Amino acid sequence: MSKDKMKAVVINAPGDYGIQMVDVPDVPDGGLLLQVLACGLCGCDLRTLRSGHHRVTLPFIVGHEVAGKVVATGKDYTGKWQEGEVIAVGPLVFCGKCDFCLEGKFELCENYQEIGQHFQGGFAEYLAIPKGAVERGTILTVPSTLEPWAAAVAEPIASCVHAQEKGRITKGETVLIIGAGPIGCVHTAMAKAAGAKKVIIADVNRIRLDLAVPFGADTCIDTSQVNLVEEMKKETEGKGADVVITANPVPETQVQAVEIARKGGRILLFGGVPPEKERPGINTNLIHYNALEVMGTTIFNARHYKKAMDLLASGAIPLNNFITHRFSLDDFVEGAKIALNGESIKMVIEPKW
Repeated sequence: MSKDKMKAVVINAPGDYGIQMVDVPDVPDGGLLLQVLACGLCGCDLRTLRSGHHRVTLPFIVGHEVAGKVVATGKDYTGKWQEGEVIAVGPLVFCGKCDFCLEGKFELCENYQEIGQHFQGGFAEYLAIPKGAVERGTILTVPSTLEPWAAAVAEPIASCVHAQEKGRITKGETVLIIGAGPIGCVHTAMAKAAGAKKVIIADVNRIRLDLAVPFGADTCIDTSQVNLVEEMKKETEGKGADVVITANPVPETQVQAVEIARKGGRILLFGGVPPEKERPGINTNLIHYNALEVMGTTIFNARHYKKAMDLLASGAIPLNNFITHRFSLDDFVEGAKIALNGESIKMVIEPKW
């Protein structure tokens, strides 16, 4: 008997992607089948569309910022989410067995897997949620005050919650965020909420800088026109920023962050860089003599995901400014072009929109 079919965005090869008809996934034993209501388009997705990804074996369906309705539960299912319930699904599936998981530090899990990389993703009409995600993942019931398209973007915000927690921004500090994409905008809003006296956001893309204004930046610096290090000296009377966040994949900005940070300052390396450029030539003497604290963060745990959802529900993130574009699944290719050109902050795909 032939299986039911659904629409999905399939990446066949780098740069070769589009809507195809594929089989609706089986309901995993112990897992769930979701009707996808919304799926956010992430920078990682864009890189995979453009260049592929070392964790993704093509052809593949990506998409890992998901909200959907439970339409079926699998054999021997013991989870709490039932048919008809609308849930938000973070992509992470922790192993539960490594030293870090046993210590409760799930954000450092050595063997985690992800929906949209190890398991087929959410740019489709239906999505299978494996048993491991039900038992050791990041799944939340969507609050009644949030639409699915809003709840879907809790995932990138959770990563920012984790980073801000480590960065310890306090009242009266000056914060520089390099990168005015979706992550930079969230960091801007969160830094202001934490009490930062002055938040500065920098980018080479004027369109994105303009889109970032509603998130509360006190100053926007167009680094296509000025030298960021010199401009920050003017902005801080030569002292430097208390906190610098590199919310981008450009290695040179990590070099600049060390040159910009104030003595005793903190640097959050949020954006990963290409492997061939992962040693950008940072002046470590500045770290040493200026007593700088350099930190990296990656992914998040269930606690961060819950806080991100609470932030969305509270209105702390200006959603109408954050989600600048919403497209139907049929129009995915058109939407991806806009995102790839850097003309959006955050885009959400809604199969039934």
